[in-house]
Amino acid sequence: MKKLAMILVALLMVAVLFAGGKKENKTTATGAAKGYTYGEGVTFHSDEKVTYTMYFSDASWYPMVDTWKTEGVFKKIEDATNVHLDIVAYDSSVYTDKITLAINAGDSAYIIPKVYDESKFVDGGAVVAVSDYVKYMPNFTAFYNKYNMKADVDTIVKADGKFYRLPGMHEKALQDYTMMFRKDIFDAAGYNLEELEKTWTWDDLYDILVGVKAYMVKNGMCTDKDYIWSDLWCGSESGQGTGGNLLKIIGNSYGINAGWALGNGVQFDHDKNEWYFAATTPAMKAFLTVINKFVKGGILDPETFTQDDTTATNKFYNGKTVLMSINRGQYATWISGLETGLGKGNFETWYGMTPVALNKYTAESTRLENGVMIAKRALDELGEEGFIKMLRFVDWLWYSSEAYTLYKWGPEGETWHYVTDANTGLQVKALLPGYKCGGLGISGPEEDIDIRLKWGYAGGNFWYGHTTAENADNFLPVLQDFYARLGKYRDVKPLDPAVAPSEDENEQINLWGTPIKDTIASWSLQFILGQKDLNKDWDSYVKTLSNLNSQKLVDLINTVYKRSK
Repeated sequence: MKKLAMILVALLMVAVLFAGGKKENKTTATGAAKGYTYGEGVTFHSDEKVTYTMYFSDASWYPMVDTWKTEGVFKKIEDATNVHLDIVAYDSSVYTDKITLAINAGDSAYIIPKVYDESKFVDGGAVVAVSDYVKYMPNFTAFYNKYNMKADVDTIVKADGKFYRLPGMHEKALQDYTMMFRKDIFDAAGYNLEELEKTWTWDDLYDILVGVKAYMVKNGMCTDKDYIWSDLWCGSESGQGTGGNLLKIIGNSYGINAGWALGNGVQFDHDKNEWYFAATTPAMKAFLTVINKFVKGGILDPETFTQDDTTATNKFYNGKTVLMSINRGQYATWISGLETGLGKGNFETWYGMTPVALNKYTAESTRLENGVMIAKRALDELGEEGFIKMLRFVDWLWYSSEAYTLYKWGPEGETWHYVTDANTGLQVKALLPGYKCGGLGISGPEEDIDIRLKWGYAGGNFWYGHTTAENADNFLPVLQDFYARLGKYRDVKPLDPAVAPSEDENEQINLWGTPIKDTIASWSLQFILGQKDLNKDWDSYVKTLSNLNSQKLVDLINTVYKRSK
């Protein structure tokens, strides 16, 4: 298996050197049509102002405010394109439920971003087969062709040979979610994180944390009854009832789809070239056993799976816990929180690799991200000509480098400028004095304006996909170092093959899969929290899933897979 180093480290070295460098935009339009211009490297612009409705997943930790529309990201998009976005916002915790109700009722906004799984919307005809229209999208097509995205996009193609979600496409897979550690406390307890993380397992981490806790108890930093790990993105606010990010990361190292990655329990065996039911395997039991070990051993706070994210972060900021999940967009926020809670100079952190288990795969290894669906209502109400015009706007907004820079950094000269990197002598992006951005990992004094909080830049509804150089143009040295280590010590998971069921088959897969997924999620959390015994109750768990037709589900998916080979 090729190391990540083969595809990531060298690439990131290039990205570090060139990510911020000025580049000449292409100026050759692929077309101009009846009142608007468009093209690869060309700003979409409508001669007449148009309005498109769009859903927005509003994150509570950087909620949308009026200035996003009057001065910030939405105003700048409108200034550039003459397109007004009529935003329908829902809190991220209920976003999927809210848009599902509206889509099923035929009352959807035209543009539906932040969609992870479009399967349940396809059969009803409420969303458009966007694959029929990507020929009108020059930026999408150019990226798709240049970076050989066919095999990746084929994984979301349905039985009719079409796909219904415009995915975020990455040049290379970059793991985003990992863990931040209180390095000062681990050092004081005698643990060298830099050496340990190279090969550590989850059992190793447990033993280390037992030692760290003993050190903290001895020095009056906590009691035996305190938990020193209490995580976010797992509970009531963003865990989605599945255990969220943490179960996804740990599960991946056991070859198990869990948490945010939880599906219907069916996974692909590359050695056997077939699908199987992974949710009742020894690997699944080992995965649940190790998390239960952290909880039962007084290390991992059971409130992790019920608490809101602010409660979790405050425990870390105030020094009650010594590790917590993080993604690269939250680095500056976590550091700022620690400075507020503990005081500057009173802590040291380590942006670390997560442990391994039955494999050494990175926790995230796909080149596709969540994406955008387009409501059939848009086609019906706009007509084909107006619909194609809207898609060319969507193409610019999600797939052009110009728009990516705008909604990530803001307008050049207003929030950021180019500066000369002292080490390379190259031009790189930097925020102007007086600005900071938690979403970019760029901190600053309290009085500085956070461009994400005030104007909505570097927000998750737009900022995904694109080239590694573009992804990396805000990477601080701590992130550059993390990705170099990740490339050296971790592997890339092989891409799973596509399965394209017919409409009837997809309906049956969903009919069986939905209760199976809910059952896996419920039992998993009960096993983890000790509400059910992994030895005494395991057979009952297996039988429950069998009674829900888990084997029939596997058989059907294998039938579909073999037919499409």
